[in-house]
Order: sequence, then C-alpha cells, then structure tokens
Amino acid sequence: MPFEHLLNELETRKQKALAMGGPEKLAQRKAQGVLNARERVDRLFDPGSFIESGGFAVSNRPEDKETTPADGKVAGFGRIAGREAAVISNDFTVKGASSAAINIKKLKHMKGVAKKRGIPMVFLGESTGARMPDVMGAASIGSKDDPVEYQRLRESPWAAGVLGYCFGSSAWYASMSDFCVMRKGGIMAVSSPRLISMAIGKKVDAEELGGWRVHSEVSGIADQVVDTDEQAIDAIKQFLSYLPSNCMEPPPGHPVPEGCGADMDKILSFLPESANQVYDVKKIVRCIVDRDSMFELKARYGRAIVTALARLDGNSVGIVANNPLHRGGAIGADECQKVQSFFVLCDSFNIPIVLLVDQPGFLIGVEGEQRGVTGKVMNWLNAMTLVTVPKLSVVMRKSYGLAVSNMGAGGNADEVACWVTADVSFMRPDFGARVVFGVDPEKEPEKYQEAVAKMSKGTSAYDMAAIYTAQDVIDPRDTREWLIRMLQVHRMRLTHGVGEHLMRTWPTSY
Repeated sequence: MPFEHLLNELETRKQKALAMGGPEKLAQRKAQGVLNARERVDRLFDPGSFIESGGFAVSNRPEDKETTPADGKVAGFGRIAGREAAVISNDFTVKGASSAAINIKKLKHMKGVAKKRGIPMVFLGESTGARMPDVMGAASIGSKDDPVEYQRLRESPWAAGVLGYCFGSSAWYASMSDFCVMRKGGIMAVSSPRLISMAIGKKVDAEELGGWRVHSEVSGIADQVVDTDEQAIDAIKQFLSYLPSNCMEPPPGHPVPEGCGADMDKILSFLPESANQVYDVKKIVRCIVDRDSMFELKARYGRAIVTALARLDGNSVGIVANNPLHRGGAIGADECQKVQSFFVLCDSFNIPIVLLVDQPGFLIGVEGEQRGVTGKVMNWLNAMTLVTVPKLSVVMRKSYGLAVSNMGAGGNADEVACWVTADVSFMRPDFGARVVFGVDPEKEPEKYQEAVAKMSKGTSAYDMAAIYTAQDVIDPRDTREWLIRMLQVHRMRLTHGVGEHLMRTWPTSY
C-alpha cells in the first residue's frame, strides 16, 4: 500500500496526542480521584459525538514540540443531549495546561465558532496560568493586538467548571461565564499562592485566596459547589438544558413530569400566619414549578434572595424569590448583585422572570452603606428597565419600601398578582407607628396599638388591586395555574420568543 507509511504516521501521532502527559501523570490523577482532560470531555458529550480540533497542535518553541501534545488544551465539538456545543478542556498533565501561543489560538478558534454558529461554549478549567518563559518580554505579552479578546456579547451561553488550580486564563473565562461550577479542592485566583506569597512577603493559604468558600460565599462568582468532577460536568449539562443554544432562539421545551402541581394544596402550610415568622421560600418554589426542575444558582451567596432556573409547564423560567429564612428577607448588597447577574442571564437568553415577593425592605446599616448599597439598588432598578423578557410578580406576604418596585411593582413587571395575605407599604406598621407617632410600645401600649392600626390601613392585597397596581388577587394555591396562564399571554410572539438583549454587555462578575 503506497500510503501505508503516511497512515501509520497519522496513527502514531494520534496516539501520542491521546497519551497526553504520559501514563505516570495520568495514573497520579486517577489515584487522586479526578478526571483527566479527555475523560472530562467524554463525560460532557453524548457518546461518539466528539470531534477534536487541534489534536496535532504542539508548542511553537522547538525545545517543547515533543513534550506538548495538543499543547495542553483539548478542544473540539460534541453534542449535549443532541445539541452541538464547543469545549476547551485544560490538560494539566501537559505543562500544567499553561497558556501559550498555540493553545491560545485554539481557544480563540473555539470561541469564534461558538459565536458564529450559535452554539454553547464550555470551559473545563485547570491551569497554572501563563507559560514561562513563552510570555516573557514585550515581544510576547506586549504584542497583543486583540482588544475584543475578553469581550462578552452573549451570543451563546458560556459555562465553566473550576476543576483544580485555575490561574490566569482559566480564571478569566470562569469569571466571564454565565454559569460557573466549582469542585471542592479547586482554587481560582489571578495568580498562584506561591507567586502571591513572593509578591507580598508572607505565606498565603490557597483556600483563603480562592477556594470554594471564597467564591461561593464572598465573591459570588461560583454559581454552584460540588464534590467531584463528574458532578461538576453534570451540573454544566443540566444548566445548559434550560437555555437555548444561542440568543436568537427561545429556550427548549421539555415534557411535563407527572404530578406537577400536585402539592399546591400544601402551599399554605409553608407560609406562617404571623408576618414576623420566618420560613424557607424554597419549599414554596418547589411546590409551584415543575417537579424536580428547580436549579438554584448562587445558593451560598446573597442568601436572603433565591435565584433559580426552573420550568413551568415544561418551559424555562427564572425565579427570583425573597427568602425570609435569612435576615428576614432583608435585601443587602450581595442580593442586589446576585439579582442583577441573574437578570443578565435571563434577558440574554430569552427566559421569562418570575418574582416571588416577601421582603421587609433593604438591609440598613454601616456595612451596607460602605459597600455602596444605594448604588446597587439603583443598578437593580436600572437593570429592570432593560429586561425585555416577560416579568411576572407575585406578592406573597410583606413588601415594604422602595424594594416594592425592585420586586416588580411600580410598573416593573408585566403582571402583578397579590396573595390574599399580601401587605404592601413604606415600612412595617409597627416600625411606622414608632417613627411617625413617636409612641413607645412599652410605656404607652394602647396608644401604640392605635398607631399600628393607623399605619396598617390601606396596605392589603385589595388596596393594591383597587388602584390597579396589582392586576389580580389570588388564592396562593392557584399560583402555578396563574403563572402558567400569564406566561402564555405574555409569550414573545412577534419576535418568535426572542428578546431585545439590552443587557448583553452588562458585566456578570463583580
């Protein structure tokens, strides 16, 4: 066969690329219980659907050509539940998956195809950062001529996994993504603890620098935290199931599981009769949405508000729900940023928003002011004016202060319904009695009760409906049915389910 030697060479080179950093390094990963870059790709895509791009790429430095299979980044295309997607999976066994000239070309190509062809982009991150000495000197780091390298216009969804040490580009793309899942043990930071320790002259702990607690509870960049690589990749697949492949499509519909709405009769048992008692709003959300469809984002961050993707009658919705279980539902700076980020996601990918309201107003105090909470409250309201997907608001219990508007009233939602338990005012009646009338409840209990009664007038669900600020007053048990019907009314027919995407350039990370 005249071409046999060429075909043999092809097979030899393929096997070298598939061998990655060699059997010893792969065995070490297996012993640690983590997947290698190619195993992660296999977990992500439907069986047999992956086609690699750049498998024969190697470093452009002559001395590294033989030791850099695929140049440390496995790239290509595959299908997730039958839909095309692109992937960059960092191979830590090859020079720590460090970024260098050739693998950066691969990354740019994958991003370009995802943007041009309207398919999701997945980053499976693990890297030591920039490759040394490749990027040293002005001829390398100073020669860039790509001002839109880190631009996000959200043409298609991005999802990222932080699956180990993520420094440099793997941290940048995780932070820019619409969804970031972090495996416990992973670290995400600008630079490694070793480099930072050298720079500041004292030892820095990796977990304190950029561990999962930091990014799920303090920075808010991590949307979910999991224990294993497998769970992280499954979370990415589940996240993408709620989203369209690109911004010019509506989200995909799904079959409605049996038994959806069967628990609506229990919904009143989750809501205490006393407005001062706390409860977990997640129980109410799970009652309302399709069975097992609630997919919470940033559960450990800004905990006084729940943000979650879910389905109603098989269709994707975004849930924003005050949670009195944490600080009585008082809205702080973290909650404001959390909601803005969620609005960006929903509006960019044509997902209607449902607001479930039970809030005492904004969290007041020195810390909030120092963190610029007033500006964040205004950003939230500004974001609401830019949201072009349908917004429905349900006032379940209390809603006080300017946050009444932040949660959908004041014309900020397409439809507002009040439960019969709703109470809407400037502030809690007992607080109002003390502020307006200056009555001390302990010294003048009768006068105090009279003052509370005065401050409680005109705050009911029917008072909201009387001025047509609320379009309906409903039995809480009818909430699922009301939402489904209103979403049918407000379906974006003229644009085939696609919004205007006015928030597509709004930064997600903060």
